[in-house]
Amino acid sequence: MSRCSLVILLILFTSLAVADDPSGKPRLKVEGRVAFTEGPAWHPNGNVYFSDIENNRIMRRDPSGAIHIFRTPSGRANGLMFDRAGRLHACEGNREGGNRRVTRTNLDGSRTVLTDRYQGKRYNAPNDLTIDRHGRIFFTDPRYGDRSDMEIFDEQGKAVEGVYRLDPDGTVTRVITHEVDRPNGIAIDDEYLFVADNMNSDLNDGVGGNRKLWRFNLTASGEVDLKSRKLLFDWGTDRGPDGMTMDAKGNLYVTAGFNFANPPAETNKKHKSGVYIITRDGKQVGFIPVPADMITNCTFGGEDYKTLFITAGHKLWSIPVTTPGLPPAK
Repeated sequence: MSRCSLVILLILFTSLAVADDPSGKPRLKVEGRVAFTEGPAWHPNGNVYFSDIENNRIMRRDPSGAIHIFRTPSGRANGLMFDRAGRLHACEGNREGGNRRVTRTNLDGSRTVLTDRYQGKRYNAPNDLTIDRHGRIFFTDPRYGDRSDMEIFDEQGKAVEGVYRLDPDGTVTRVITHEVDRPNGIAIDDEYLFVADNMNSDLNDGVGGNRKLWRFNLTASGEVDLKSRKLLFDWGTDRGPDGMTMDAKGNLYVTAGFNFANPPAETNKKHKSGVYIITRDGKQVGFIPVPADMITNCTFGGEDYKTLFITAGHKLWSIPVTTPGLPPAK
């Protein structure tokens, strides 16, 4: 990782204690984790935007490397993405304030609430989003942590953690109901919808839950063929997939893994913290290790889209790559 350029965002400390392993050699043990960054989004003007969830703000790194506060409070924004007009879309999961919604920051700086309810019920906590070439927004709506104020249930009374499509005319359609247990990261191309199924985290009942990446066939009208569900990758009992992005060849760059175990929910037996490069058919063809736990998301940027920006361990990282990212739909 000598090629990584590290941008320190905040002065935050993670307490480390020394423990002994069976060989008698001291080893590091994570004793606490504070805050985390999420949702990097590249703008062609050279700025990188990302969420600082714990501090309830969206940050901006300018082309010189300086860090600025773009907006605070942010509604505890998570996933971010620009549309072709340069407007920033955000998944806001502010459960404390009751604002669980998808918003758009307009070019004049004003903010528009695109959707905050489905059939009159408040969302769980919109997490991540993607925009197709028709301007349709697909977003995930999981619930991590306290589930007492969830409002969306199916006819049998089971809580729904779904995936939704928001059309340009404002119509919202639920495209996945229970086919993914806890949808998190999301990506799309003309043929497929990719969804991270992420039950890990000590904020919920993550022991034994799914840590998988799914693929669904997608029609030209934006409908999801639920019967086409295909398992692409399974992280087992390790920390599963969070955010993801795609390169111009259709490969997925998926953030997942831990360098330190997080019992009882997650192990670190095989899948270390980093970016897993996976084909659309589920074959792992590469891995970018990141020396920080809580790796959360990534996106392509730079003038040639050959820089991968990664949020992990309270920081924003970047690394040059040979295959360019998939540019925004025209």
